[in-house]
Amino acid sequence: MSRSLKKGPFTDPKLLKKISKFQPRDKTVIKTWSRASTITPEMVGFTIGVHNGKIHIPVLIIEDMVGHKLGEFSPTRKFMRHGGRIQKGIEQKQAEAATGSVEPKK
Repeated sequence: MSRSLKKGPFTDPKLLKKISKFQPRDKTVIKTWSRASTITPEMVGFTIGVHNGKIHIPVLIIEDMVGHKLGEFSPTRKFMRHGGRIQKGIEQKQAEAATGSVEPKK
């Protein structure tokens, strides 16, 4: 469910205060734990380090991101490939084909 129009989008006041101290041309990473904050037009051009539960992932804010949440650009889970022995064999064949390391037959 979305937030009411009367209230407006939520952005952490602490984050807005940090952003007001810097200029967009400053390449400093502004760290935040507020993944629920909505990206506003004032944030465009800044690099914000969004916490994913383990580390801060730097996110460069562009115009297309306005209206989205910061947490959308900092995944919290790392995808490990599916499958076991069969999948490993398939990936090895693909890697050999891509590198061209096929040995000539004698």
